[in-house]
Amino acid sequence: MGRLLAIMAALRDPETGCPWDIEQDFASIAPYTIEEAHEVADAIARKAWEELPGELGDLLLQVVFHAQMADEAGMFGFADVVGHVTTKMIDRHPHIFGDESRDKSAEQQVRDWEAIKARERAAKAERGVLDGVALGLPALTRALKLQNRAARVGFDWPGPQDVLNKIAEESRELVEARDSADHTHLTEEFGDLLFVMANLARHLDIDPEEALRMANAKFTRRFRAIEAALAADGRRPEDSDLAEMDQLWDAAKAAERG
Repeated sequence: MGRLLAIMAALRDPETGCPWDIEQDFASIAPYTIEEAHEVADAIARKAWEELPGELGDLLLQVVFHAQMADEAGMFGFADVVGHVTTKMIDRHPHIFGDESRDKSAEQQVRDWEAIKARERAAKAERGVLDGVALGLPALTRALKLQNRAARVGFDWPGPQDVLNKIAEESRELVEARDSADHTHLTEEFGDLLFVMANLARHLDIDPEEALRMANAKFTRRFRAIEAALAADGRRPEDSDLAEMDQLWDAAKAAERG
């Protein structure tokens, strides 16, 4: 760990460091941090265990990069990052590191965890129910967290059918917005529909990000099957048409279902 910190410091050295690394700041590195986190998740989803150490290392480098920039600015250092998360883990697990009983259900532990986080938010003067939900989260994930927060204080649909009714309503409003030719309004209505879809996922105990990742993987799989079928005939998708590719899609879909 010490060697990695020293390498990062050398890369950021104003006199002898790498010009690209020297030019970076928190805002420019943040997208890479998010990207590396997604690549970790991707390796896990693909069960590419041989790739996971490298992907985790890339993610760790992002933490080191941010900590180095903060250290240079006199804000905090890597030791502060480690100290913060160490204290948090101890404080959030009193049944392991404190005097609380470990003999409790997973559901009770989740409730206790949420109560601890609520106290932490109060200590940071986050008084609103929705305070502290990170703006940088993927939009679907943030929608889910916002809805979960609101649901804790009773602002929630009673059940999935109520959400389905709302989806039908939002779909009608989207059609009306499309016909109005107002693109800003159309975007707003499309966002409303996505937000309600995330709410339905929550009521059905589905992770919308995971569901969309699965849909992306399925689309990729079936489109590659189209490409393979056309390649067997010496052609590419641009040499085909929608009707033929739709038939090949159906064939790929039938093959997956056995």
